[in-house]
Amino acid sequence: MRTVVAVSPGTGAGRSRLSSWAYALRTTNPPPGPVDALDPGTRWIVVSRAAVLPMTLVAGLVAGLLAVPEPGLDWRWLALAIVGIVCAHLANNLMNDLHDTRAGSDSARYPRALYAPHPILAGLVTRRALLTAALAVNAVDLVILVVLALARGWQVMAFALGGFVASVAYAAPPLRLKKRGLGEPDVLLVWGPLMVCGTYYCAVGHVGWPVALASLPYGLLCVAVLMGKHTDKIPFDEPLGIRTVPVLLGRRRARAVTLGLMVAFYPLVGVAVLVGAMPWPALLVAVALPRLVKIWPYLRRGPPDEPPKAFPVWPLWYAALVWLHTRQAGALLVLGLAIGATLHALG
Repeated sequence: MRTVVAVSPGTGAGRSRLSSWAYALRTTNPPPGPVDALDPGTRWIVVSRAAVLPMTLVAGLVAGLLAVPEPGLDWRWLALAIVGIVCAHLANNLMNDLHDTRAGSDSARYPRALYAPHPILAGLVTRRALLTAALAVNAVDLVILVVLALARGWQVMAFALGGFVASVAYAAPPLRLKKRGLGEPDVLLVWGPLMVCGTYYCAVGHVGWPVALASLPYGLLCVAVLMGKHTDKIPFDEPLGIRTVPVLLGRRRARAVTLGLMVAFYPLVGVAVLVGAMPWPALLVAVALPRLVKIWPYLRRGPPDEPPKAFPVWPLWYAALVWLHTRQAGALLVLGLAIGATLHALG
Protein backbone atom coordinates (compact mmCIF):
# COMPACT_ATOMS: atom_id res chain seq x y z
CA MET A 1 0.00 0.00 0.00
CA ARG A 2 1.25 3.46 -0.84
CA THR A 3 1.69 5.90 2.00
CA VAL A 4 1.96 9.66 2.21
CA VAL A 5 4.61 11.39 4.29
CA ALA A 6 3.38 14.62 5.84
CA VAL A 7 5.68 17.58 5.35
CA SER A 8 5.50 20.76 7.37
CA PRO A 9 5.11 24.05 5.50
CA GLY A 10 8.14 26.11 4.59
CA THR A 11 11.51 25.23 3.17
CA GLY A 12 11.06 21.51 3.78
CA ALA A 13 7.76 21.53 1.93
CA GLY A 14 9.39 23.37 -0.96
CA ARG A 15 12.16 20.79 -1.18
CA SER A 16 9.61 17.98 -1.03
CA ARG A 17 7.64 19.55 -3.87
CA LEU A 18 10.75 19.96 -6.01
CA SER A 19 11.74 16.35 -5.38
CA SER A 20 8.22 15.28 -6.35
CA TRP A 21 8.47 17.20 -9.62
CA ALA A 22 11.90 15.71 -10.31
CA TYR A 23 10.58 12.19 -9.66
CA ALA A 24 7.63 12.72 -12.02
CA LEU A 25 9.88 14.18 -14.73
CA ARG A 26 12.27 11.24 -14.42
CA THR A 27 9.74 8.39 -14.30
CA THR A 28 6.45 9.76 -15.78
CA ASN A 29 4.89 8.64 -12.45
CA PRO A 30 4.01 10.52 -9.27
CA PRO A 31 5.88 9.60 -6.08
CA PRO A 32 4.30 6.79 -4.03
CA GLY A 33 1.10 7.91 -2.38
CA PRO A 34 -2.56 8.51 -3.23
CA VAL A 35 -3.12 10.69 -6.28
CA ASP A 36 -5.50 13.00 -4.44
CA ALA A 37 -2.55 14.13 -2.28
CA LEU A 38 -0.49 15.34 -5.23
CA ASP A 39 0.43 18.99 -5.53
CA PRO A 40 -0.80 20.70 -8.73
CA GLY A 41 2.69 20.81 -10.27
CA THR A 42 3.28 17.07 -9.93
CA ARG A 43 -0.28 16.34 -11.03
CA TRP A 44 0.12 18.23 -14.31
CA ILE A 45 3.62 16.91 -14.96
CA VAL A 46 2.11 13.41 -14.87
CA VAL A 47 -1.05 14.37 -16.79
CA SER A 48 0.92 16.07 -19.59
CA ARG A 49 3.59 13.34 -19.72
CA ALA A 50 6.17 16.11 -19.43
CA ALA A 51 8.87 13.47 -18.93
CA VAL A 52 8.89 12.81 -22.70
CA LEU A 53 8.94 16.45 -23.80
CA PRO A 54 12.79 16.47 -23.90
CA MET A 55 12.47 14.43 -27.12
CA THR A 56 10.97 17.51 -28.78
CA LEU A 57 13.35 19.91 -27.04
CA VAL A 58 16.30 17.97 -28.50
CA ALA A 59 14.80 18.22 -32.00
CA GLY A 60 14.49 21.97 -31.54
CA LEU A 61 18.05 22.28 -30.28
CA VAL A 62 19.33 20.27 -33.24
CA ALA A 63 17.62 22.74 -35.57
CA GLY A 64 18.87 25.75 -33.64
CA LEU A 65 22.46 24.61 -33.49
CA LEU A 66 22.45 23.82 -37.21
CA ALA A 67 21.19 27.37 -37.79
CA VAL A 68 23.90 29.09 -35.72
CA PRO A 69 26.38 29.50 -38.62
CA GLU A 70 23.73 31.09 -40.84
CA PRO A 71 23.95 34.90 -41.20
CA GLY A 72 20.18 35.36 -41.13
CA LEU A 73 19.74 33.73 -37.71
CA ASP A 74 17.23 35.53 -35.48
CA TRP A 75 17.38 34.21 -31.93
CA ARG A 76 13.92 35.55 -31.09
CA TRP A 77 12.17 33.45 -33.72
CA LEU A 78 14.34 30.42 -32.95
CA ALA A 79 13.41 30.53 -29.26
CA LEU A 80 9.74 31.07 -30.07
CA ALA A 81 9.74 28.18 -32.54
CA ILE A 82 11.25 25.83 -29.95
CA VAL A 83 8.60 26.87 -27.43
CA GLY A 84 6.01 26.27 -30.15
CA ILE A 85 7.04 22.69 -30.95
CA VAL A 86 7.26 21.79 -27.25
CA CYS A 87 3.75 23.19 -26.73
CA ALA A 88 2.58 21.22 -29.77
CA HIS A 89 3.96 18.01 -28.27
CA LEU A 90 2.31 18.84 -24.95
CA ALA A 91 -1.04 19.47 -26.63
CA ASN A 92 -0.70 16.24 -28.59
CA ASN A 93 -0.15 14.26 -25.37
CA LEU A 94 -3.33 15.72 -23.87
CA MET A 95 -5.39 15.19 -27.02
CA ASN A 96 -4.20 11.60 -27.46
CA ASP A 97 -5.46 10.72 -23.98
CA LEU A 98 -8.79 12.34 -24.78
CA HIS A 99 -9.15 10.55 -28.12
CA ASP A 100 -8.03 7.13 -26.84
CA THR A 101 -10.31 7.34 -23.80
CA ARG A 102 -13.28 8.32 -25.95
CA ALA A 103 -12.49 5.52 -28.42
CA GLY A 104 -12.29 2.98 -25.60
CA SER A 105 -8.71 1.85 -26.30
CA ASP A 106 -7.50 3.39 -23.03
CA SER A 107 -8.88 1.35 -20.14
CA ALA A 108 -7.83 0.34 -16.65
CA ARG A 109 -6.13 -2.78 -18.09
CA TYR A 110 -4.37 -1.05 -20.99
CA PRO A 111 -0.66 -0.10 -20.61
CA ARG A 112 -1.42 3.63 -20.70
CA ALA A 113 -3.10 3.21 -17.29
CA LEU A 114 -0.51 0.71 -16.01
CA TYR A 115 2.88 2.35 -16.59
CA ALA A 116 1.60 5.65 -15.17
CA PRO A 117 -1.71 6.93 -13.76
CA HIS A 118 -4.12 7.75 -16.57
CA PRO A 119 -5.24 11.40 -16.31
CA ILE A 120 -8.96 10.59 -16.47
CA LEU A 121 -9.19 6.96 -15.35
CA ALA A 122 -7.02 7.54 -12.26
CA GLY A 123 -8.94 10.66 -11.30
CA LEU A 124 -6.02 13.05 -11.73
CA VAL A 125 -8.19 15.45 -13.72
CA THR A 126 -11.68 15.50 -15.18
CA ARG A 127 -12.32 15.05 -18.88
CA ARG A 128 -13.40 18.70 -19.03
CA ALA A 129 -10.16 19.87 -17.36
CA LEU A 130 -8.10 17.82 -19.81
CA LEU A 131 -10.01 19.24 -22.76
CA THR A 132 -9.65 22.77 -21.40
CA ALA A 133 -5.90 22.31 -20.97
CA ALA A 134 -5.55 20.94 -24.52
CA LEU A 135 -7.50 23.88 -25.95
CA ALA A 136 -5.44 26.36 -23.91
CA VAL A 137 -2.11 24.94 -25.08
CA ASN A 138 -3.33 24.85 -28.68
CA ALA A 139 -4.40 28.51 -28.32
CA VAL A 140 -0.90 29.43 -27.15
CA ASP A 141 0.53 27.54 -30.12
CA LEU A 142 -1.80 29.38 -32.48
CA VAL A 143 -0.55 32.75 -31.19
CA ILE A 144 3.05 31.60 -31.65
CA LEU A 145 2.22 30.44 -35.18
CA VAL A 146 0.70 33.82 -36.12
CA VAL A 147 3.74 35.69 -34.79
CA LEU A 148 6.19 33.44 -36.62
CA ALA A 149 4.17 33.54 -39.85
CA LEU A 150 4.15 37.33 -39.77
CA ALA A 151 7.90 37.32 -39.18
CA ARG A 152 8.94 34.60 -41.66
CA GLY A 153 6.11 34.11 -44.12
CA TRP A 154 3.42 31.60 -45.05
CA GLN A 155 5.91 28.71 -45.18
CA VAL A 156 5.78 28.62 -41.38
CA MET A 157 2.08 27.84 -41.69
CA ALA A 158 2.86 24.86 -43.92
CA PHE A 159 5.28 23.34 -41.40
CA ALA A 160 2.99 24.00 -38.43
CA LEU A 161 -0.21 22.78 -40.03
CA GLY A 162 1.57 19.72 -41.41
CA GLY A 163 2.79 18.87 -37.93
CA PHE A 164 -0.63 19.53 -36.39
CA VAL A 165 -2.47 17.35 -38.89
CA ALA A 166 0.08 14.54 -38.58
CA SER A 167 -0.04 14.67 -34.77
CA VAL A 168 -3.84 14.71 -34.54
CA ALA A 169 -4.21 12.00 -37.18
CA TYR A 170 -1.91 9.74 -35.16
CA ALA A 171 -4.66 8.87 -32.66
CA ALA A 172 -7.82 10.75 -33.65
CA PRO A 173 -10.54 9.54 -36.00
CA PRO A 174 -11.13 9.19 -38.83
CA LEU A 175 -7.53 8.37 -39.80
CA ARG A 176 -6.14 6.98 -36.52
CA LEU A 177 -2.80 6.26 -38.18
CA LYS A 178 -1.62 4.29 -35.15
CA LYS A 179 -4.27 1.65 -35.86
CA ARG A 180 -3.20 1.28 -39.51
CA GLY A 181 0.54 0.69 -39.21
CA LEU A 182 1.26 4.33 -40.12
CA GLY A 183 1.94 5.76 -36.67
CA GLU A 184 5.66 5.02 -36.82
CA PRO A 185 6.26 6.72 -40.21
CA ASP A 186 4.14 9.58 -38.90
CA VAL A 187 6.51 10.04 -35.95
CA LEU A 188 9.55 10.03 -38.24
CA LEU A 189 7.96 12.77 -40.34
CA VAL A 190 7.03 14.89 -37.32
CA TRP A 191 10.16 14.54 -35.17
CA GLY A 192 12.42 14.63 -38.20
CA PRO A 193 11.77 16.96 -41.16
CA LEU A 194 8.72 18.83 -39.84
CA MET A 195 10.15 19.78 -36.46
CA VAL A 196 13.78 20.27 -37.39
CA CYS A 197 13.26 21.88 -40.79
CA GLY A 198 10.35 23.97 -39.52
CA THR A 199 12.31 25.29 -36.55
CA TYR A 200 15.34 25.94 -38.74
CA TYR A 201 13.19 27.87 -41.21
CA CYS A 202 11.78 30.03 -38.42
CA ALA A 203 15.31 30.76 -37.25
CA VAL A 204 16.87 31.80 -40.57
CA GLY A 205 14.06 32.20 -43.12
CA HIS A 206 15.09 29.42 -45.49
CA VAL A 207 15.83 25.69 -45.44
CA GLY A 208 17.47 23.20 -47.80
CA TRP A 209 18.18 19.52 -48.28
CA PRO A 210 21.20 19.42 -45.89
CA VAL A 211 18.90 20.31 -43.00
CA ALA A 212 16.36 17.69 -44.12
CA LEU A 213 19.14 15.10 -44.12
CA ALA A 214 20.40 16.25 -40.73
CA SER A 215 16.87 15.89 -39.32
CA LEU A 216 16.68 12.16 -40.03
CA PRO A 217 19.14 10.62 -37.53
CA TYR A 218 17.35 11.90 -34.44
CA GLY A 219 14.00 11.16 -36.08
CA LEU A 220 15.07 7.50 -36.31
CA LEU A 221 15.79 7.45 -32.58
CA CYS A 222 12.32 8.81 -31.82
CA VAL A 223 10.74 6.12 -34.01
CA ALA A 224 12.84 3.50 -32.19
CA VAL A 225 11.33 4.59 -28.87
CA LEU A 226 7.83 4.25 -30.32
CA MET A 227 8.70 0.86 -31.81
CA GLY A 228 9.86 -0.30 -28.40
CA LYS A 229 6.67 0.97 -26.77
CA HIS A 230 4.43 -0.62 -29.38
CA THR A 231 6.34 -3.89 -29.07
CA ASP A 232 5.61 -3.85 -25.34
CA LYS A 233 1.94 -3.27 -26.15
CA ILE A 234 1.50 -6.08 -28.73
CA PRO A 235 -0.49 -8.33 -26.31
CA PHE A 236 -2.83 -5.41 -25.58
CA ASP A 237 -3.11 -3.86 -29.06
CA GLU A 238 -3.60 -7.00 -31.12
CA PRO A 239 -6.94 -8.02 -29.54
CA LEU A 240 -8.21 -4.44 -29.99
CA GLY A 241 -7.40 -4.42 -33.70
CA ILE A 242 -4.74 -1.73 -33.27
CA ARG A 243 -2.38 -2.62 -36.10
CA THR A 244 0.85 -0.88 -35.15
CA VAL A 245 3.99 -1.83 -37.07
CA PRO A 246 5.13 -4.19 -34.25
CA VAL A 247 1.73 -5.89 -34.31
CA LEU A 248 2.06 -6.38 -38.07
CA LEU A 249 5.66 -7.62 -37.80
CA GLY A 250 5.43 -9.72 -34.65
CA ARG A 251 7.66 -9.46 -31.59
CA ARG A 252 10.88 -10.90 -32.98
CA ARG A 253 10.96 -8.86 -36.18
CA ALA A 254 9.75 -5.74 -34.37
CA ARG A 255 12.71 -5.98 -31.98
CA ALA A 256 15.07 -6.47 -34.93
CA VAL A 257 13.67 -3.38 -36.67
CA THR A 258 14.03 -1.36 -33.45
CA LEU A 259 17.68 -2.36 -33.20
CA GLY A 260 18.14 -1.54 -36.89
CA LEU A 261 16.79 1.98 -36.33
CA MET A 262 19.20 2.58 -33.46
CA VAL A 263 22.14 1.22 -35.45
CA ALA A 264 21.20 3.31 -38.51
CA PHE A 265 21.46 6.49 -36.43
CA TYR A 266 25.27 6.28 -36.36
CA PRO A 267 26.12 5.85 -40.08
CA LEU A 268 23.45 8.42 -40.95
CA VAL A 269 25.17 10.96 -38.70
CA GLY A 270 28.40 10.00 -40.46
CA VAL A 271 26.84 10.61 -43.88
CA ALA A 272 25.50 13.98 -42.71
CA VAL A 273 29.00 14.96 -41.56
CA LEU A 274 30.56 13.67 -44.79
CA VAL A 275 28.30 15.82 -47.00
CA GLY A 276 28.57 18.87 -44.76
CA ALA A 277 25.03 18.75 -43.35
CA MET A 278 26.46 18.46 -39.83
CA PRO A 279 29.77 19.67 -38.38
CA TRP A 280 32.38 17.01 -37.64
CA PRO A 281 31.99 17.20 -33.81
CA ALA A 282 28.58 15.56 -34.29
CA LEU A 283 30.57 12.32 -34.51
CA LEU A 284 30.71 12.57 -30.72
CA VAL A 285 27.53 10.46 -30.82
CA ALA A 286 29.81 7.43 -31.10
CA VAL A 287 30.26 7.71 -27.32
CA ALA A 288 26.71 6.32 -27.00
CA LEU A 289 27.64 3.08 -28.77
CA PRO A 290 28.51 1.28 -25.51
CA ARG A 291 24.97 1.99 -24.31
CA LEU A 292 23.60 0.39 -27.47
CA VAL A 293 25.88 -2.61 -26.96
CA LYS A 294 24.66 -2.89 -23.36
CA ILE A 295 20.95 -2.98 -24.21
CA TRP A 296 21.40 -5.07 -27.37
CA PRO A 297 21.03 -8.49 -25.65
CA TYR A 298 17.83 -7.38 -23.92
CA LEU A 299 16.21 -6.52 -27.24
CA ARG A 300 17.22 -9.87 -28.67
CA ARG A 301 15.06 -11.77 -26.18
CA GLY A 302 11.65 -11.55 -24.56
CA PRO A 303 10.86 -9.33 -21.58
CA PRO A 304 11.19 -10.66 -18.03
CA ASP A 305 8.16 -12.25 -16.40
CA GLU A 306 8.26 -9.73 -13.56
CA PRO A 307 9.49 -6.13 -13.50
CA PRO A 308 12.90 -5.48 -11.93
CA LYS A 309 12.86 -3.93 -8.49
CA ALA A 310 11.79 -0.26 -8.47
CA PHE A 311 11.07 -0.33 -12.23
CA PRO A 312 8.65 2.60 -12.63
CA VAL A 313 7.01 2.11 -16.04
CA TRP A 314 6.06 -1.58 -16.18
CA PRO A 315 4.65 -3.16 -18.39
CA LEU A 316 6.80 -1.05 -20.72
CA TRP A 317 10.15 -2.77 -21.05
CA TYR A 318 11.67 -2.28 -24.48
CA ALA A 319 10.49 1.34 -24.56
CA ALA A 320 12.43 2.08 -21.39
CA LEU A 321 15.59 0.43 -22.71
CA VAL A 322 15.42 2.26 -26.04
CA TRP A 323 14.69 5.55 -24.27
CA LEU A 324 17.92 5.24 -22.28
CA HIS A 325 19.86 4.99 -25.53
CA THR A 326 17.89 7.76 -27.24
CA ARG A 327 18.38 10.11 -24.31
CA GLN A 328 22.15 9.62 -24.28
CA ALA A 329 22.62 9.63 -28.06
CA GLY A 330 20.39 12.69 -28.45
CA ALA A 331 22.27 14.59 -25.74
CA LEU A 332 25.59 13.74 -27.39
CA LEU A 333 24.26 14.90 -30.77
CA VAL A 334 23.27 18.24 -29.23
CA LEU A 335 26.67 18.51 -27.53
CA GLY A 336 28.51 17.75 -30.76
CA LEU A 337 26.47 20.30 -32.69
CA ALA A 338 27.07 22.87 -29.93
CA ILE A 339 30.82 22.28 -30.17
CA GLY A 340 30.62 22.64 -33.94
CA ALA A 341 28.68 25.91 -33.62
CA THR A 342 31.22 27.22 -31.09
CA LEU A 343 34.16 26.33 -33.33
CA HIS A 344 32.45 28.09 -36.23
CA ALA A 345 31.91 31.21 -34.11
CA LEU A 346 35.55 31.22 -32.99
CA GLY A 347 36.84 30.60 -36.49
